[in-house]
Amino acid sequence: MAKTSSLLRLMSWLSPVFPTGSFAYSAGLEQAIHDSQVDGPETLSQWIKAQLTVGALWNDAIFLAQAHGCATNREPLDDLNELAVAMTNATERLNETIKQGTSFAEAVGNWLKEDQQLPPGTPLPIHIGWASGHSSIDRSDAIAAFQHAFTSNQLQAAIRMGILGQKGAADILVILEPVIETTAKKAASSTLEDLGTCTFLVDIAAMKHESLQPRLFLS
Repeated sequence: MAKTSSLLRLMSWLSPVFPTGSFAYSAGLEQAIHDSQVDGPETLSQWIKAQLTVGALWNDAIFLAQAHGCATNREPLDDLNELAVAMTNATERLNETIKQGTSFAEAVGNWLKEDQQLPPGTPLPIHIGWASGHSSIDRSDAIAAFQHAFTSNQLQAAIRMGILGQKGAADILVILEPVIETTAKKAASSTLEDLGTCTFLVDIAAMKHESLQPRLFLS
């Protein structure tokens, strides 16, 4: 029953109906579609995979893992938070992770004690890692669920922008399942020395989106 409770809690926190406002963000995907860098299922799958394995979501997975450990030793948390903010590579991406983190913290207060709340300005993956650690949720499971939620949000955004349908989204989920599983296990045992990205086109798209008009998404 403890395992089931942990699973249900994780599913609740990363559900699309959990009030984090994730539906409003595309993490630069809208710009990539506008520029025809992403134009169908194949390029979309590659775009998401790059973020999960060597992009911002890889760094987020490491920050989540480190924050998970802070549940038993809070001392590194402030430095971890500062580093996560510093490594966010575009203004909109920073707003995305901070605002979603704030919304997540407000909602997750139903599960955490008052003295377990994190300060404003804390990025989303640190909030999730911290809450998962306090709830005895497996670190690798928390990372996998976080990356799966990001993937699902990217697919929903792509559907809204008309470059694939629900069947195409399901096909991509099948392709990315083993990627998420492998990446989550790797990130769970990684350290801050493993931080780093090489997704230049994704980063540029996130920066260019700041001036895109008209647009559907905040990032």
